[in-house]
Amino acid sequence: MLELGMTFSMEQLIIDNDIIAMVKKAMEGIVVTEETLGVDQIKKVGIGNNFLALKKTRELVNLPSSPKLFDRKMFGDWEAAGSKDVADRAHDTYLDVMKNHEVPAVDKDILAAMKAIVDKADKAFKI
Repeated sequence: MLELGMTFSMEQLIIDNDIIAMVKKAMEGIVVTEETLGVDQIKKVGIGNNFLALKKTRELVNLPSSPKLFDRKMFGDWEAAGSKDVADRAHDTYLDVMKNHEVPAVDKDILAAMKAIVDKADKAFKI
């Protein structure tokens, strides 16, 4: 936040949300098996060689986290897809939410309970 909270970036909020989701996913733990370690893939290409470009490695890369904004494509694929950085993708998400998100209605009994809490607080703190 800038200027003591006088300005706010919705895009930064969306980016922070994506980071928090990745951290929460990582905190669940990472499955460690011969498959997730890519033992067969490493054996296939040999120690010291590049197994990162193999299809199986690309399939497993999102296991520890599944970001919505951070693009893990190879550079050429990212460039061909429009070269959008994380801020651009966050802005697109913001525009989509503002255009398409529908807030579900709150049940009348819940609204009544909330109003009762507010009314009680208003009475208690009126000067």
